[in-house]
Amino acid sequence: MYKGTRLSLGRRQLLRYAGASLILSVSPLAGAVAKTPAVLGVRIWPAADYTRVTLEFDSPLKYNHFIVENPDRLVVDIEGVEFNSVLDSLARKVATDDPYIKLLRAGRFKPGVVRLVIELKTKVNPQVFELKPVGEYGHRLVLDVYPVNPPDPMMALLEGRKDAVEPLKMDPDVAAVEKKPDDLAAKKPEKAIEAPEVHTSKKTGKPIVDRLVTITLDPGHGGEDPGAIGKGGSQEKNVTLEVAKRLKARIDAEPNMRAVLTRDSDFFVPLQMRVQKARRVQSDLFLSIHADAWIKPDARGSSVFVLSERGASSTQARLLAQKENEADLIGGVNISAKDPFLARTLLDLSQTATINDSLKLGKYLLGELGAINTLHKNNVEQAGFAVLKAPDIPSALIETAFISNPEEERRLNDDAYQEKLAEAIVRGIRVYFGKHPPGPKARLAALG
Repeated sequence: MYKGTRLSLGRRQLLRYAGASLILSVSPLAGAVAKTPAVLGVRIWPAADYTRVTLEFDSPLKYNHFIVENPDRLVVDIEGVEFNSVLDSLARKVATDDPYIKLLRAGRFKPGVVRLVIELKTKVNPQVFELKPVGEYGHRLVLDVYPVNPPDPMMALLEGRKDAVEPLKMDPDVAAVEKKPDDLAAKKPEKAIEAPEVHTSKKTGKPIVDRLVTITLDPGHGGEDPGAIGKGGSQEKNVTLEVAKRLKARIDAEPNMRAVLTRDSDFFVPLQMRVQKARRVQSDLFLSIHADAWIKPDARGSSVFVLSERGASSTQARLLAQKENEADLIGGVNISAKDPFLARTLLDLSQTATINDSLKLGKYLLGELGAINTLHKNNVEQAGFAVLKAPDIPSALIETAFISNPEEERRLNDDAYQEKLAEAIVRGIRVYFGKHPPGPKARLAALG
């Protein structure tokens, strides 16, 4: 295909020099170059947040969509495309446990038009948009199926932890925590949950936090965005999810901590939405988990990055932030969908105190990671990472190791090493809260 295109352009250039009349004579040939878009691939990414359907083509296309009720269906007509085996395979990719899509039918609606009919399990607010080619992808038509009533992350968090109704004390010298009666743990509180004050233990003089500490864990990349890919074929998105799940299990095992994930399976979450998720559950910390890649395969070691308001601390930090901030282009974001709440969040520039706390957090994390792995840099680095821009939550991005280094790629896929990473990060969190206990939270909304 490419050779033919080059030949056609070369011939056109020669004819241009030969005269205008000859140029006109080849115009039908030029028109013949245009062809119907070819389908390169179809993918479905189900998740609790939303289900994404992606169709990849080698050229732009025309489409329109509409909703039909009773039963609820999303209909998408794609013009200038012929139905083929790739489109036919789309229907078989729908999982039986997909939370929002019941069935998907694709077929030839009329000459040159393919119709997709998505039977829905619930009322949805669909977003249908096109993405321009980027990275390894061609033109993509994206169908995001969002529920009208999305899951409430705060409700899920409180219902997921029985001890959320009775905060536990964070005192290193307390040997045991008084057990709650089962009937109390099972009850939902009728009033708003109060956030008790931080105070000092009369016995030890050490700080006590009379509430659960919430930590948002953000496994980098996901779905359409694989992140970095190692020489052995490992995808960053899979490694980060595994490490984050192990880290969540360890945090949840702590009597005074709880963790939430920005994604718990293989789907893409826009960078700003990751920040919003952390704020919705009133997180005390935000940790974004990644596995670095570099041009040279011998680059190795763990790193910790935090936000900077004044530019990057090094060229590598700047390039890494630039690469990570491009995740939305690869993962696919509908830029026409605006969230005014989110805009206010990211325009808040009063982040100096939060960045100072982030630097302290990063220092403790780096110290613990250095006990299990080489450090790529001995100091916390800074750059303009979009995912670290929560104005009121200390945030850090952890590059666990270089997935582009064959030796570190093997370690990143090792269960034992993933457990070591999780334990090191938990130790860093413990040190941080031991020295900088969190203040009281705003009152949480009443349940049910």
